[in-house]
Amino acid sequence: MGADPVVVRVTEVAERGNPGLRRVLRGGAVNMAGAVVGAGLNLALIVAITRAFSQEAAGLLFSATSVFLIAAAVANVGAPDGLVYFIARLRVLGRAGAVPRLVRLATVPAVLVSCGAAVLMAAFAGPMADALGTDDAAVYLRLLAVFLPCAVLLDTALAATRAHHAMAATALLDKVGRPLAQVGLVAAMALSGSAGMLALAWAGPYLPAAVLAWFWLGRILRRGAPGEAAGAGAPSAPPAGPDAGYASGSEPVSPAEFWSFSLPRAVAGVAQMGVQRGGVVLTALLGGLTGAAVFTAATRVMVVGQFGAQTVLSAAQPRFAEQLATGDHDGVRALYAAGSSWLMCLTWPLYLTALVFAPEVMGVFGADYAAGADALVVICAGQLAASLLGMGDLILTMTGRTGANLFNNLLALAVSVGGCLLLVPAAGAVGGALALVAAVLVRKALPLWQLRSHVVLRPLGRPVLVAAGGCLLWFGALPLAAERVLGEGLPALALAVVAGSAGHLATVWACRGPLGLRT
Repeated sequence: MGADPVVVRVTEVAERGNPGLRRVLRGGAVNMAGAVVGAGLNLALIVAITRAFSQEAAGLLFSATSVFLIAAAVANVGAPDGLVYFIARLRVLGRAGAVPRLVRLATVPAVLVSCGAAVLMAAFAGPMADALGTDDAAVYLRLLAVFLPCAVLLDTALAATRAHHAMAATALLDKVGRPLAQVGLVAAMALSGSAGMLALAWAGPYLPAAVLAWFWLGRILRRGAPGEAAGAGAPSAPPAGPDAGYASGSEPVSPAEFWSFSLPRAVAGVAQMGVQRGGVVLTALLGGLTGAAVFTAATRVMVVGQFGAQTVLSAAQPRFAEQLATGDHDGVRALYAAGSSWLMCLTWPLYLTALVFAPEVMGVFGADYAAGADALVVICAGQLAASLLGMGDLILTMTGRTGANLFNNLLALAVSVGGCLLLVPAAGAVGGALALVAAVLVRKALPLWQLRSHVVLRPLGRPVLVAAGGCLLWFGALPLAAERVLGEGLPALALAVVAGSAGHLATVWACRGPLGLRT
């Protein structure tokens, strides 16, 4: 039997070096630096809120900000994904001069829709407050609505910078600058003892971040993007096949082209945000603000893990678009295999540690949050399984099959909402966690089946198995042994984290060839 072509490709990449993987690694490294700081800041933000304010106040803020983020996903009308997809293709096919017009095409409708969404959010603040049972909710929602256009402008500008492989803007502005400002403002609210301006402290930093992001994008458009667009191996002529018409045209992307791709992504993005944040709102409505606070705290480990995952996804997204535009399906499979192992090396240590030491982790948020330990176990187990499936959903989108992506996200949202309705009244935060995990697994598994006739992806290739084995040894077996010897508590957790991190880093270095990290 012949060798697995994906394994062969990743091995060749490790031995010879590959400009595409090097670019993803460089972008991922920049994002990782920002993500490490950003994850810590976001966790610090939640801890500050849960420890300084009552569970009801924390639950109200988490519910209101979840509504804000869902509204932002609606208001951006898919423009960020459309910009990454089309800018990457324009650059790799030699039509970068059309990028400024494309940015205007995407931004103007997004801004107009965001203004309309802000008005609607403020108008429906009263009924939402009635549903939550507190008048303070209306004040929170109206304050948040003012900053909704800023959030959309920020997402749009940062997407355009990432399409040019300029990851520093996202790392510095969105992962570090904005959450750092939020932590500082929330800390000031905590010192003052007033919870009334928490919404303003959380949303206010979107304004300066958006201004700086557009300044950054303007510099890129004026001076040109860093580095070559296509990398080594790009064809000298446009490829034949389904993309031939797109590549051969000299006109910029038309509004019909752009919005036929972006609008399905907008609906899919809303559904995806509904899965991530809708559980907080539904838990608040069905189980009270206290339950929403516990559920939010339990999901923070997942959010911290997503910071790490997003570093790889943001860097890989434009590269996948370039590879698919030039018909490099072997390159897609190699990047998928290597990228999945990178995701696991980044996120599994966190999820495994939190799973083994769930009571200690939830204790960070305060004694009243210990009830969320079971929910945390469910979420971590689900995220471990989701990581094994890799980036198939991202690749599906970069093939242009936004209709299939839309279906997957709507189905996942239906699973999430249905699961919450069935499970939250009886099981509280644990029910919300089960619904969330089921929805995430649906969204991750379906693309692998849908891509089988286009780009066959194998989620359990050698790089993934190598990454899984190392993580299970250092953050599964070792923490369980430490807990058995030292008993439950912080000493066992500290020993497991320190020893496991050292062993994990040594293993990743020793296995950097199979993991595609030797560039």
